[in-house]
Amino acid sequence: MSGIHKSPFHGYSAEFDEHRLYNKGDSTKFIDWKLYAKTDKLYTKKYEDETNLRCHFILDNSSSMHYPRVDKFDLDNCSKYTFSSISILALINILLKQNDAFGLSLFSNQIDFNISEKSSYNQLQIVSNTLEKHFKNQESSKTTDTLKSLHYIAENLKRRSLVFIFSDMFQNESQSKDVFEALRHLKYNKHQVILFHTTDLEKEINFNFSEFPRRFIDVESQKKIDLYPEQVKEDYQNLAQSFKSDLLQKCRQYQIKYVDADINKGFEKVILTYLLEKQNF
Repeated sequence: MSGIHKSPFHGYSAEFDEHRLYNKGDSTKFIDWKLYAKTDKLYTKKYEDETNLRCHFILDNSSSMHYPRVDKFDLDNCSKYTFSSISILALINILLKQNDAFGLSLFSNQIDFNISEKSSYNQLQIVSNTLEKHFKNQESSKTTDTLKSLHYIAENLKRRSLVFIFSDMFQNESQSKDVFEALRHLKYNKHQVILFHTTDLEKEINFNFSEFPRRFIDVESQKKIDLYPEQVKEDYQNLAQSFKSDLLQKCRQYQIKYVDADINKGFEKVILTYLLEKQNF
């Protein structure tokens, strides 16, 4: 089958993973005849070593990622969470066509979900259902423990993978260094790490709100403040740009690919980044 790099051990020492439909020209060596007797269809046993590439998606599921509030998965009206979810599902569809394996981890103040890498439509369905479930059951005041979560994921990713992280990276300054130590853990294990810094650029970075007084609510702490946006806009923008610059500098320092993912700019940058990183993997 085009696109599959066979193990030099021809599957003998590889772990049996799942089935795939037999294609004309495939070796008949691994046809599952017992399954054929039950289904009247030819399937071959697929081994883990047959996959070209392993990708693991890490999605921040804290309350801040569910900003702005939306009622449904909509390509034209995304929260950071739905933007990230749709991006992940789009990339998985590309991976499946190449017989590449994919896994998913969701984290907030704990690991909310974790599934290791496989290449199957059943795995896609599990991932899709999980993303939708956490969208529907989003909780307020859900904080982030990025440090603990990333260390856990790094410990459990046993084989070299492309790792895509979707996060707004909103944590306090004291946590920032620790978070990058956790990202270094992924790099130490030879994974290639890409951070999609997922934001609503107009609101969260540029602070473009109307001139009328507003109440701002921290979605994780639920703290409230009433103010005129114009009174703090310049100071806010300076702090936001400084935050982004520091984040970019740290990514360069630790050789992590940084991608500015504005939820209002579509999915093209995410797809193009994947295609480029796959070539370099």
